[in-house]
Amino acid sequence: MTYDGNGYIAKVMNCVVTDGSGMRVSVYVSGCHFHCPECFNASIWDFHHGRQVNESLIEEIMTLIDKDYISGLSILGGEPLDNLAVITPLIHVFRSRFKNSKDIWMWSGYMLEYIERTPELASIISKIDVLVDGPFVHHLYRPQLKFRGSLNQRIHYLSKGNISL
Repeated sequence: MTYDGNGYIAKVMNCVVTDGSGMRVSVYVSGCHFHCPECFNASIWDFHHGRQVNESLIEEIMTLIDKDYISGLSILGGEPLDNLAVITPLIHVFRSRFKNSKDIWMWSGYMLEYIERTPELASIISKIDVLVDGPFVHHLYRPQLKFRGSLNQRIHYLSKGNISL
């Protein structure tokens, strides 16, 4: 299986308070192979939806994040780990610019255990602060869950930094 994707970002949302702690910039990566029934983001399963990632688009995202009131970056999809062509340079530029002063949250249908055993994906874990893992399962959907869509999804606090809820 290839995890590179086609390098598209479906949308960028500024000042989001639902995709992690604090006020955030959320990047929705295009493409997903999971196709979970009743997915909230089925419209971005297509790997060619949105804008092709390039230095200019990444700089636009960094400019949105570079505000005192923005806590960090949230990476969602689609499936971010199906599109390393987007998230690898995005995370690299973010960490170069902000170091550990801001955090990165990521949502993935892949389970942490799978990610850790897959060389192409494992390096991503060391660069993010919080992972919400597991596919969306509609019959386990609970609207009151914080930062998750269904009961099977888990929140992993990966960094040693201070992540406030």
